[in-house]
Amino acid sequence: MDKWQLSERDICSKFITPALQKAGWDLHTQIIEEKSLTDGRIIVRGKLVSRGVRKRADYVLYLKPNIPIAVIEAKDAKHAVGDGMQQALTYAKMLNVPFAFSSNGDGVVFHDATGLSPTIETELSFDQFPTPAELQAKYEAWKGLTPAASQVVFFDYRDMGKTPRYYQTNAINSAVEAIAQGQDRILLVMATGTGKTFTAFQIIWRLWKSGAKKRILFLADRNVLVDQTMVNDFRPFGGAMAKLSTHSKTIEKADGSIEELEIAIDKKRRINTAYEIYLGLYQALTGPLESQKIYKELSPDFFDLIIVDECHRGSAADDSAWREILEHFSSATQIGMTATPSETEYASNIGYFGQPVYSYSLKEGIRDGFLAPYKVVKSHIDRDIEGYRPTKGQLDRDGNEVEDRIYNTKDFDRALVLDDRTKLIAKRITQFLKESGNRMQKTIVFCVDQEHAGRMRQALINENDDLMAKDHRYVMRITGNDKDGISELPNFIDPEATYPVIVTTSRLLSTGVDAQTCRLIVLDREIGSMTEFKQIVGRGTRVHADTGKFYFTLIDFRGATNHFADPDFDGEPVQIYVPAEGSKMVPPENDTEPNATEHEPTAFIDPVSPDPTHSGELGQNEPEPLKPRDKIYIDGIAVTIVTERVEYLDADGRLITESLQDFTRKHLTRRFASLNDFLNRWRSEDRKQVIIEELAEEGLDLEAIGHEIDAELDPFDLVCHVAFGAKPLTRKERAENVKKKDVFNRYGEKARVVLEALLDKYADEGLLNLDDSNILQINPFSQLGTPMELMRAFGQKPDYLRAVHDLQNALYEESA
Repeated sequence: MDKWQLSERDICSKFITPALQKAGWDLHTQIIEEKSLTDGRIIVRGKLVSRGVRKRADYVLYLKPNIPIAVIEAKDAKHAVGDGMQQALTYAKMLNVPFAFSSNGDGVVFHDATGLSPTIETELSFDQFPTPAELQAKYEAWKGLTPAASQVVFFDYRDMGKTPRYYQTNAINSAVEAIAQGQDRILLVMATGTGKTFTAFQIIWRLWKSGAKKRILFLADRNVLVDQTMVNDFRPFGGAMAKLSTHSKTIEKADGSIEELEIAIDKKRRINTAYEIYLGLYQALTGPLESQKIYKELSPDFFDLIIVDECHRGSAADDSAWREILEHFSSATQIGMTATPSETEYASNIGYFGQPVYSYSLKEGIRDGFLAPYKVVKSHIDRDIEGYRPTKGQLDRDGNEVEDRIYNTKDFDRALVLDDRTKLIAKRITQFLKESGNRMQKTIVFCVDQEHAGRMRQALINENDDLMAKDHRYVMRITGNDKDGISELPNFIDPEATYPVIVTTSRLLSTGVDAQTCRLIVLDREIGSMTEFKQIVGRGTRVHADTGKFYFTLIDFRGATNHFADPDFDGEPVQIYVPAEGSKMVPPENDTEPNATEHEPTAFIDPVSPDPTHSGELGQNEPEPLKPRDKIYIDGIAVTIVTERVEYLDADGRLITESLQDFTRKHLTRRFASLNDFLNRWRSEDRKQVIIEELAEEGLDLEAIGHEIDAELDPFDLVCHVAFGAKPLTRKERAENVKKKDVFNRYGEKARVVLEALLDKYADEGLLNLDDSNILQINPFSQLGTPMELMRAFGQKPDYLRAVHDLQNALYEESA
């Protein structure tokens, strides 16, 4: 067998896999080949959405399902045995494993990061490949695991019918290992939309089933969070689980059936201690009065594990209600889970829980393609930029004279209401939805307070009276004091439910609500806290492929997106758009102004400093609005949008104004150093489609880009023109040039008819795979004869293929 003729996959199947099996690795439970680690970054330019290359390991070795221990990268025999090591180490770091291997079929190079081998890297024969027991023993020695700790660390996952993503297994395994080794305060940082409750379930399951923990409390601060968790991720706990609440609760499931939740507190506020898994709201366990502190009925050692969901929302503050519960059960192991750890002089998650045992950021989620990127539309209103000063003797709606001073965004809708401003924003939101072509996309509008949310709801209703006539739930307010609105929250977050479509709110939806299909977020209130800003952005970051949601849009009327410039923000938008007065709200697909950033007017927006007593406590009740008589209402004050602009962030996070054409050019010139470089590659590749497919894998779909830039251009001309400024020819022009040269004169009549039909197919449809004999089965070829008859017109099949390749070369002869 000549190894030099074997592909990389041949090397895997004929040499590496047999060696692994011989060393005792189980093919079905311990070896996964071509393991995809990421989904590929979602790339958005205009209406074009594509994905970048997935990160895929040739092999991942597991001690048990979801407990990885090593990575193997394979190369063909033309490479040295260790050529795959650097790639293997990249994947090993992603998977938090200390062992990596590289092989070309002649043997393996073994990289041991534990420091327990004589050298870090060693070349081994296949007969020397380590067994699962050998790698486990090295790992246990490296981590200092006792037999009892190992039993917990390597305990089985609960099979949920879905494979955890790599970062979820990292978080689960890191937490379980830390607890098995005696750590009693754990912090996990995972971006919104990355599956924190699924992660929490697997941690609890493994600790519970292994006997390491017997009674567990899962703490949250929203009923909807507890209810969602009980009927979804925590369902396998079954009868061992109950909710710490005095009110019986039923939930309508996705299939329309009703499910009643198990309750652990009776009407006399006595806790049933027979359960093992408890889920509760801290509001149900404590309160300002001693009689409300029901948690004190339980002994301090009742729970041995507590998980605090969204722990940034106040549990780390010394005087918070959550903190007193945690301190009562101080002997329990406590895990804080958050997307945005709160670090201020008033509250510190790290100060309480310690440094995170694992972190997965918004930026990483977007980079890996698990989270949706987003565009930003920045709208500056004249009154926000210039401020508003009433004219002398200006009267409000009640006939009272308005105090003579300058009002700005800090005052608008909080102390002073310009009704026309609210109407303008409602009009612009509606305009965006109409221009986007989808008025049914789920939308959240964040307002200053509940009263402002009510006025915004009314303004949006008036702008969308046609859709309101179809269903009164098209626009709804969902705030803490609105029972009708809250009752519709499950429908808003249900991907299968059409209504409500647009919801106005203050803080209720800013965190913790799993709105998978939310495509538009509107900010009409100041956001002083970076923690809150990240949480709000997180409302839209979930990808929902079933409904085609791969990105979302954020419209900012208050300058809140200035947080993007803060170094603490780690998930950049793909586009920022600031439209001019009278222009469309939907970002243009080709914004070519080179330095738009320099022309943006300064907006004198007074930033809101976080309230030290409530910093990060976003889960508390909605802020109480001022009473209507405490706000000043003024009608008839004209307001306009003065500027709006579009910007993209490149792969390095730099804010630039970049069109789809610019984006394509930069990517292509990174791929091909010069025009000659591209021409040489094009000439050397018999199947031109291979080049197109390679670029598509990197997120550059030339067919889709061609439709956006110029649908008449061949991908060859698209690359030459966009990347290197060469004069393009349309497909029809190229086809006509070939016909004029009469390059078919050496063939018989029937063969010339076939070649001319192929040329027409290329000119009309842009087909590049002309050498695919299946094309002869469709019109007009099927009317000329069978594929075998048509190929015989050239002689044999190789003669036909040679003629087709000559035709392709003739198409690009002058250019190449």
